Amino acid sequence: MPCKLLNLCEYETHKLVRIQSVRLGSLKWTFNGVILMFICIMMLWNKEYQEHDYVVSSVTAKVKGVALTSLPDVGDIVWDVVDYSEPSQGKNSFFVVTNVIVTKKQRQGKCPEVPPYGKVCRTDEDCVKGFWDQHSHGVQTGACVKFDVTRKTCEVSAWCPIETKKKPPKPALLASAENFTVLIKNNIRFPNFNFMRRNILPEMTESYLKRCQFNRHTDPSCPIFRLGDIVKEAKENFSEMAVEGGVIGIQIKWDCNLDGFLRNCQPKYSFRRLDEKESNRTLYPGLNFRFARYQTEKGVEERTLFKAFGIRFDVMVFGKAGKFSIIQLIIFIGSTLSYYALTTVFIDWLIGTSCYSKEARQNYSEKKVESVQDRQQCILCVSFVDENHIRVVKRSHKKSLQQVKPISVHPCKDDTGHLSAMVGVLQKGNNIVDKPPQVLPRPSLPAWCLCGCCLPSTHPQEQLCCRQSIGRCITTSSLFEQLVLSRPLLDAVLLYREPLSDLTEGEQRIAALRNCSYRQYISWRIGAPPRESIPVMPSCSVWRIREEYPSQEGEYTV
Repeated sequence: MPCKLLNLCEYETHKLVRIQSVRLGSLKWTFNGVILMFICIMMLWNKEYQEHDYVVSSVTAKVKGVALTSLPDVGDIVWDVVDYSEPSQGKNSFFVVTNVIVTKKQRQGKCPEVPPYGKVCRTDEDCVKGFWDQHSHGVQTGACVKFDVTRKTCEVSAWCPIETKKKPPKPALLASAENFTVLIKNNIRFPNFNFMRRNILPEMTESYLKRCQFNRHTDPSCPIFRLGDIVKEAKENFSEMAVEGGVIGIQIKWDCNLDGFLRNCQPKYSFRRLDEKESNRTLYPGLNFRFARYQTEKGVEERTLFKAFGIRFDVMVFGKAGKFSIIQLIIFIGSTLSYYALTTVFIDWLIGTSCYSKEARQNYSEKKVESVQDRQQCILCVSFVDENHIRVVKRSHKKSLQQVKPISVHPCKDDTGHLSAMVGVLQKGNNIVDKPPQVLPRPSLPAWCLCGCCLPSTHPQEQLCCRQSIGRCITTSSLFEQLVLSRPLLDAVLLYREPLSDLTEGEQRIAALRNCSYRQYISWRIGAPPRESIPVMPSCSVWRIREEYPSQEGEYTV
């Protein structure tokens, strides 16, 4: 369809059906009220009226504490923050040593490799000079030397003696690290709102920070934490975890409301273990690394090797800030208006269930739904004199209408107006006597005609007889003459519909009588046609009416 400029000035709206029902009206407002309450609760609970921004942060940590350990063949060692707190192994994290394996007085030299990293050998031919791999402690010299009473291994150039102990001592040597404390400083910023804050809140004084310690119940805002309390909050045992080490996550969550008198922006701390703690579930449990302390003894460089086990604390910061925004409020309201469609869907479903009678459901459906058939899929209805029902068929462009199979069958619905007219005819004393059949001579009888009175047609939709089986034509019935062709009756019907119509004879008058005859036949044989269907008259009836009320030019549009 071509676009018309005037269509831009048109307005289209939906057609509504108003059902006068106290029950449905009450149900509608009840559902709408529940939906409104749900929308309000979700808006307030999730602060949907706010514009949000996510946190940008930085973290620093300062550990304090001193421990004294007694190591075999080494003696007493005092561990302070320089010894047990190594440089951070990642962003926003710190490490605390809790256990060690010590190998002392290592010097550069040659010594047997330690099984299973070293190859067990019998002769020098089993060793390859210069060989090493990722598990080796040094480079092979090519000699096979004695490792212990029963075994020989390849000799390597390395720091000797090589570390032989594998498992860390129990209990952990630095189990007292449980009482160490850490000060976590967290600075945050919400760029969209140009808002900055840190976890050392403005109301905290220097004297308060010297004596405070985090406690979830008594002091949940203090930024100073006891390491034992952190592990306990993560539902772990510090003494057990200190043996092999592990990873603990410290989560700082900022949920800030920046609206006027409701302004609130304070951190909330939570803790959890991040690594797999069961040794039987992982090949490399815990966390460890090595470091050495070097010294010179009689001009020869020596070192003491420490395999340190410990706990790494990862500080993770999450946060979101919200501030009132009229735009966000409008967007939320607009997005939730669609929820009210649920009321319509539910009530429409309820009307279609057994809660309402079949007649009520059909009445609502006819008022609410208006079907429009595609012109190419035109639905027709036909009636045969030897059947007491109406057939609904699809128009075919190839097959005659007489042979098209019905898509549905409906009972006849009598036209009360037409029945009244017939009663009027009878009350006037007209004797309706069934006349003997008067078959009009037809030049050539089509194959689809079963009454012997139809005329040939090239249009499939016009190839329709009044019967489904061979028999007498309906046009030979006395009622056909009285109800369809009777001139006095047709004049009365035309005057009833148009009281001031002109009864002067002429082509226009004949066309009006012809069209009125068509309507009389449809009202008599079909009555009220099924919804969205077009009634079709049989060929014999159409031509009988045209013979009674012919067109002067011999052309018929209907």
